[in-house]
Amino acid sequence: TLKSIRERLRVPKWDRLFHIADAFRLEMSVEEISALTRIDPWFLANIRQIVEAEARLRGPETERSSLRRLLMAPAMREAKAMGFSDRRLAQLVGSDERTIRETRRKLGVEPTFKMVDTCAAEFVAYTPYLYSTYERECEANPSGRKKVVILGAGPNRIGQGIEFDYCCVHAVLALKDMGYETIMVNCNPETVSTDYDTADRLYFEPLTLEDVLNIVERERPVGAIVQFGGQTPLQLAVPLQEAGVTILGTSPDAIDRAEDRERFKHVLQKLGLNQPPNGTASSLAEAARIAGQIGYPVLVRPSYVLGGRAMELVYTEADLKDYMERAVRASPDHPVLVDKFLEDAIEMDVDAISDGKTVVIGGIMEHIEEAGIHSGDSACSLPPWSVSGRLLDAIREQTRAMALELGVVGLINIQFAIKDRVVYVLEVNPRASRTVPFVSKAVGVPLAKLAAKVMLGATLQELGFTEERRISHVAVKEAVLPFAKFPNVDAVLGPEMKSTGEVMGVDANFGLAFAKSQIAANGFLPTGGTAFLSVRDH
Repeated sequence: TLKSIRERLRVPKWDRLFHIADAFRLEMSVEEISALTRIDPWFLANIRQIVEAEARLRGPETERSSLRRLLMAPAMREAKAMGFSDRRLAQLVGSDERTIRETRRKLGVEPTFKMVDTCAAEFVAYTPYLYSTYERECEANPSGRKKVVILGAGPNRIGQGIEFDYCCVHAVLALKDMGYETIMVNCNPETVSTDYDTADRLYFEPLTLEDVLNIVERERPVGAIVQFGGQTPLQLAVPLQEAGVTILGTSPDAIDRAEDRERFKHVLQKLGLNQPPNGTASSLAEAARIAGQIGYPVLVRPSYVLGGRAMELVYTEADLKDYMERAVRASPDHPVLVDKFLEDAIEMDVDAISDGKTVVIGGIMEHIEEAGIHSGDSACSLPPWSVSGRLLDAIREQTRAMALELGVVGLINIQFAIKDRVVYVLEVNPRASRTVPFVSKAVGVPLAKLAAKVMLGATLQELGFTEERRISHVAVKEAVLPFAKFPNVDAVLGPEMKSTGEVMGVDANFGLAFAKSQIAANGFLPTGGTAFLSVRDH
């Protein structure tokens, strides 16, 4: 309603741009919106033009006639110049993204790439720092060298941050050593990977299927690497392969075997490995049935997410109903994962590297917080400080077995839980994890560099990394939490990640290394004050 829109326009929040568009759809004027938002009318007039173009594309007539109009070059070029993605155009005219993309290419409506002027017009700039537009002249001049596209992590957010950028930059350096031209695709200016002199060529573009395909069609690389940017590029692996792009390293099918709950369950059954009882639900009724079968408490979360987003620990059916209504919209296309929660378990993290035949452990970490705290928020120790050698050997063997069964080529991260001296597999991620920088620094092995070379055909034997590096010191990673900046955020840690950074303490023993990590994270070690004790059995 107009009343609710006016109330939302007054408050500057992340979604206000969408409320401005809704206001124009409700025929509010530029002047009224400007008065409510204090946004200059010039910007608002441009937003109104986009809303009006959207209305023309949708049209009052049938979707078929809207599509017919879009399939003419002038209409298509105008829509693309205004910033409409292929996916959005497909939604507006009742088609699909692939049809729109193929039609656009047949019409010759292709993006051009312009260079960012890093010299402020003082003299001619020749930086390989490019962005796309729908103008006439293209300033991208691809070379004839063999080249590789590396997909970055995109915007920094809780759960996906600078750790993945570290991996991308190390991959760039490794591929340069091998003689490849490196092409970085990322859209975050606050990273090292988007420094214009890191990669040979930088495309400052969103990490969407459309934008990545536009770059691939222009550059013609030997392949693309999706392992180093976290979950965002990993989700592009299958559609990129279907579009004809070679995915280097672990195959998209292997990625799907690890990410898809039912397929992964078959992998563990084949290998005879333990997993907490679990199920996949596409409705509240199905989730309640699964939770009743496996027993409360259960962990519930959407599939294919990073950082534990929308993950919760629920103890009753009423809690489950509240979660399903509030946090997610379950459907066959967007299922919810329901796992038995292992109370009082020790959680372990393993980073390893595989060339398809040989698997080498990079590091085994023991979480200091109990299982149930997100791995990104939990402190961890390398090497483990309380787990027996027998259990560690079991973890090593299970890691090797899963990496070989999945056909991993590159990095793999596996999370385990130990309860009553039994090892359970919690999750497998066939990609770089956020702990790769920590492990690399702790053991003195550049895991991301080695993984990049493995993806291009090198073997671990050739690279001289054939066995786990044992260290005589102890390294402790501690999370940096933003509660001072966000005072209304619940300070009790849980399965959804809240930390925004991490620090590392190194010393000869666990106690000193842990103390250093606490000083680094908090600035001091408190000698007095108030302690929070929870006696709630949840």
